[in-house]
Amino acid sequence: MARAVPSPLIAMSGEVLIPQLGFGTYKVTTSDAYPSVRAALDAGYRHIDTAQMYGNEAAVGKAIADSGLARDEVFITSKLNNPYHEPAAAREAFARTLDDLQVEVVDLFLIHWPMAKTTDYVATWRTMTEFQADGRARAVGVSNFQPDHLRTIIDATGNRPALNQIEIHPYLAQRDLVDFHSELGIVTASWSPLGRGALLNDPVITQIATQIGRTPAQVIIRWHLQRGLVVIPKSVHPDRIAANADVFDFELNAEEIARIDALDRGQRFGSHPDKVELA
Repeated sequence: MARAVPSPLIAMSGEVLIPQLGFGTYKVTTSDAYPSVRAALDAGYRHIDTAQMYGNEAAVGKAIADSGLARDEVFITSKLNNPYHEPAAAREAFARTLDDLQVEVVDLFLIHWPMAKTTDYVATWRTMTEFQADGRARAVGVSNFQPDHLRTIIDATGNRPALNQIEIHPYLAQRDLVDFHSELGIVTASWSPLGRGALLNDPVITQIATQIGRTPAQVIIRWHLQRGLVVIPKSVHPDRIAANADVFDFELNAEEIARIDALDRGQRFGSHPDKVELA
């Protein structure tokens, strides 16, 4: 069995530690999820990110169960799907997540999208805090929340999310939102950290990768890590899965970081949070 990659641990609220490097499963089909997660665990990842929306929680859970790793060796994140914001529906959906993942406790459970125009996301957040209070979620947080969404739920409940998972990559650095998180004591996690693969061919990224003898993906992942972000790259190819974890024996220098920072153009590859609503 592979040793865990030497990922730093970041303390969230409540002193729950999250591995800074994780393995993402967005758009990983049910048939690919099991071998991909097994490959990730074999490569040493100890943080797996999934969601109800992805439709692969059962395959992810089976892969973790079959890995031979103890439950406390693998940090598991999942997320509440958009149709289940109403408190009773959220409770039922969360129970299904635990069943599908074959666990009694999930390490981190997030509201996937705020859907502020069509749902009472404050009521949803109150329900999420129940899961932490009853011990079935070690930590709870949000995904794709904007500053006004965060202020609203914190002001209404007095409970701040442990983490906000948002789209971040060199074309969308989200510096203001990351700084806002820091002020509130909220950890930031990057989804689509490679810009859905588009940044792997960026000339600046490829030039730096060539100069330091690394892959473009490794360069980008290192950029996230050196910003102090939780980062969850994904792949279904075992060699790339392993390579993406091999990022702890080098650092980008200040000039390389500055060149990557300069790529920021506010470009999203995913949806804007204000545009994701129930029909």
